Amino acid sequence: MKIGYARASTLDQNPSLQRDALEAAGCEKMIVDQISGTVAKRPGLEKVKELLREEDTLVVWRLDRLGRSLRDLIEQIRTLDAQRVGLQSLHESIDTTTPTGRLTFHLFGALAEFERNLIQERTQAGLAAARARGRLGGRRKSLNSDKRALVVSLYEEKKLPVTKICEMMGISKPTLYSYVREAQEKTNRV
Repeated sequence: MKIGYARASTLDQNPSLQRDALEAAGCEKMIVDQISGTVAKRPGLEKVKELLREEDTLVVWRLDRLGRSLRDLIEQIRTLDAQRVGLQSLHESIDTTTPTGRLTFHLFGALAEFERNLIQERTQAGLAAARARGRLGGRRKSLNSDKRALVVSLYEEKKLPVTKICEMMGISKPTLYSYVREAQEKTNRV
């Protein structure tokens, strides 16, 4: 069975063009979301996932109607593939129920992974260059050195719960533990 999924980003947009295309493609059922693609939980898409069964095909007008990003789209396809559900995108002429369509989609996936690896390499190179110039990567500390010392002292005294210290200083638990770890490392070096 072919099940169509359409999504209009805003209330101003009209999904009629998508509906007409999905109907022409032979979709027996159609679900329409009236929600931004940046929203992770889309009720219509969740409903489509409930309807899909093995050997069904999810049909979309364009790939961008299904995924928020290339990474999200690839994850959606992997999920569909694991359920033995095909994907057909009318605009891009991709149909994962055919060998050519699967190849095309896997090429997209390989390119996305390549892009992620390039970004990771550039980030690591940038951090190494910054360290070579004496700069440390990461965020600036949310508290100055005196307040960090106070946080560590309060933590080590064990008179106040961690949540209370965090609340008083306006920091999170991981930040508190980071300050404590940093102080312990300094003590161990001396």
